Amino acid sequence: MIAIVDYDAGNLKSVEKALTALGEQPTVTRDGETILAADKVILPGVGAFGDAMGRLRQYGLVDVLRGVAAKGTPFLGICLGLQLLFERSDESDGVEGLGILPGEILRIPECPGMKIPHMGWNSIDIRPGSRLFSGIPNGSYVYFVHSYYLKASEPEIVAATTEYITHIHAAVERGNVFATQFHPEKSSEIGLQILKNFISL
Repeated sequence: MIAIVDYDAGNLKSVEKALTALGEQPTVTRDGETILAADKVILPGVGAFGDAMGRLRQYGLVDVLRGVAAKGTPFLGICLGLQLLFERSDESDGVEGLGILPGEILRIPECPGMKIPHMGWNSIDIRPGSRLFSGIPNGSYVYFVHSYYLKASEPEIVAATTEYITHIHAAVERGNVFATQFHPEKSSEIGLQILKNFISL
């Protein structure tokens, strides 16, 4: 069973729809026991870092998600879900993230003629041997919508990067924990293949 974590952060329906298109029957839930019992867990989301952490605390999901990561269940963060896995964000001073992975979320710097949020299709540079990107050609285009970006503390966990004003860590993987800043569920066939790779772990 694939659990999609529901913490009122939006974007759940498009992830659910993409998984259904791949023949899965995901469960959208905020029940801790269900999430901990799942074969795989997906943490999607759009919105503000501080608000999202507040809702995860409100629903008693902070320790649940740390538990998912600790017990070895394949775990995928998407967009805001990637950012929440890390320690802190420029978006919400003083708010601790889940701290499952080391690193911080920074605001994309202003640049004349470049729009923030970064919204649209960008090519990614994929690290050879990445399990999440197995069979996906380097330079593939995926869909981003974000104003903040990941700077991981450990270069070895970075599975893909992109360039938009600055150097962006676009995806990470360490052990059973995977995450993408872009939206695989909105990234056409490439995105569906990424989700299929996660499902088949």
